[in-house]
Amino acid sequence: MIIFVTGGTRSGKSRYGEEVFESLDSILYLATATITDEEMERRVEHHQQRRGDRYVTVEGYKNMDIAIEESTCEHSILDCVGTTVTNWMFDVCDDLDCITQEEAEAIEKDLLAYFRRILQAMKGKSGKQVIVTNEVGMALISEYRLGRVFTDILGRVNQFIAQEADQVVFMVSGIPMVIKGAED
Repeated sequence: MIIFVTGGTRSGKSRYGEEVFESLDSILYLATATITDEEMERRVEHHQQRRGDRYVTVEGYKNMDIAIEESTCEHSILDCVGTTVTNWMFDVCDDLDCITQEEAEAIEKDLLAYFRRILQAMKGKSGKQVIVTNEVGMALISEYRLGRVFTDILGRVNQFIAQEADQVVFMVSGIPMVIKGAED
């Protein structure tokens, strides 16, 4: 079962995603954050402390499909799609403020193919699979090209994953709202 958890910043997405595995052990945690400064380091440490040692953690955002396939864990959580998209974009393009439409479309195409492989790997497991993302498009349109391109790509990747997921949960102020599929 694939559970897609979306919501705004600090809405409780990661915590909810981890609570799905409350009574389970041996869970693969795909942690996508890149530590770029002191604040990100604190955020990562907070997540690590909350997780404890029930999880087998793989850090990074590339080759997650392979990590899922090769893992002996039947359950996994990918946290998060938005960070993966951000890291991918910065890896691919040197100047995202001047990215061309063709470059943006190529990045989106590659990301959709990548997440298709991740979903296939997750569907090959018998346990629960959780994918966490950031909801976009509920605010003003960015005045900067980078923000608009990011919103467009992440929005379409989120739509793709939501279509493929068995359940979609929208988090609001720490409260889960199931918007697709039944609750367990």
